[in-house]
Amino acid sequence: MDEKRKHTRTQIEERAYVSSGGSVMSCVLRNISPAGAAIDVDNPAFVPQRFRLVMAKDSSVRDCRVIWIQKNRIGLAFVDEPGDAGRG
Repeated sequence: MDEKRKHTRTQIEERAYVSSGGSVMSCVLRNISPAGAAIDVDNPAFVPQRFRLVMAKDSSVRDCRVIWIQKNRIGLAFVDEPGDAGRG
């Protein structure tokens, strides 16, 4: 299978949270790149198509959208870039 990602993903194992509409679900961040990430969750059926990923380590927040789901792993694309000034 050919690699289609623009950025290499860094393997990682950190606690994070899926946050959407006032609800929060724990997850494990498995890999990350500037463009996206993969997370493991207990039940992917409860993860919305768009949500905020909150990193437990430093409380950083990224807006995400689901790209793919395989069993309990979810591939994400970040819909913002780090440092975007889009908060005007």
